[in-house]
Amino acid sequence: MGNLLYIIAVILVIIWAISFLGNFYTGGIIHILLVIAIIVVLLRVIRGNA
Repeated sequence: MGNLLYIIAVILVIIWAISFLGNFYTGGIIHILLVIAIIVVLLRVIRGNA
């Protein structure tokens, strides 16, 4: 389950970066998902599961 969350977090960061650099409009929901993705990645790094 943790590995799946990490993969989803990485995918969300990539989608955000593409939309940010490419000036595509993805809506406000991508920013909420990005914050969740960053929190998941930080928790994995802090716990040492990365």
